[in-house]
Amino acid sequence: MEMEVRGTSVTIVERRSPWRAGVGPEWSRFPIAKLRYDPEAAQWSLHWRDGHEHWHAYDGVEPVAYVEPLLAEMNADPRGIFWG
Repeated sequence: MEMEVRGTSVTIVERRSPWRAGVGPEWSRFPIAKLRYDPEAAQWSLHWRDGHEHWHAYDGVEPVAYVEPLLAEMNADPRGIFWG
């Protein structure tokens, strides 16, 4: 897992080593979730990525002041959105 920080958002990225012969020597990367910070509300929100690589607000948990509940929801993945 890695994080990519850009402005007020943090993208959580899964990195995998080459996992089969035809893939080649390069590591793959797949964005799993995005945390966005709203400075006016002083809250973080969780977002998921669809098959067209568009980000959507995740409605399974409300925005919060600290990211821990959002990370817990992403890891639990009760809807199968983040980890399949």
